[in-house]
Amino acid sequence: MVAKRSAGLLLYRRRSPGIEVLLGHMGGPFWQGRDTAAWSVPKGEYLPEEEPMAAARREFEEELGLAPPEGEWQPLGDARQTSGKIVTAWVLEGDLDTDLVVPGTFTMEWPRGSGRIQEFPEIDRAEWFGLDEAREKLVTGQRVFIDRLEELLESGRT
Repeated sequence: MVAKRSAGLLLYRRRSPGIEVLLGHMGGPFWQGRDTAAWSVPKGEYLPEEEPMAAARREFEEELGLAPPEGEWQPLGDARQTSGKIVTAWVLEGDLDTDLVVPGTFTMEWPRGSGRIQEFPEIDRAEWFGLDEAREKLVTGQRVFIDRLEELLESGRT
C-alpha cells in the first residue's frame, strides 16, 4: 500500500521578540475542544501526477481562502505522520492578516453511521504563534518543521 501524501506551506514572520508561524486549527467534529496537538501547517493531499509545490500552493489557498504572499519558498523536507501519511513542506517569509481568512470546507458523514452528510471548515481558525508555542500546538508529526525552520534561520539561509 502506497502512503498518502500531502504538501503544505509554513508561513513565518519576524516579530518582536522573535519568529512567528501561521498555523490552522483543524476543523470538524474530531478537533472541537482540542487545542494542544490540534493545529496544522496549511496542507492537503495531492495525487502522484501533481507537483508537490503546486499542491502546497493550492491547499494553502483552499484552506485559508487567500493566496500565499510572494517570496522565495524554501524546502523543509518530508515528515511521516502517525497515520503514515507523508507531508512535504516549504517555508516562506511573509505576513497575512488572519481576519481575512475564509476557510474552505469539506463534507463528511456526521455523526458517523447516521447517513447525514454535513459540511465543516477545513480549518476553523488561523493564528500566529511563537516557535515554542507552535511546537505544542502542532500535531506531533509536524513539529519537525519548526525545528527545520530554526535550523534554516540559524544558518542564515533564510
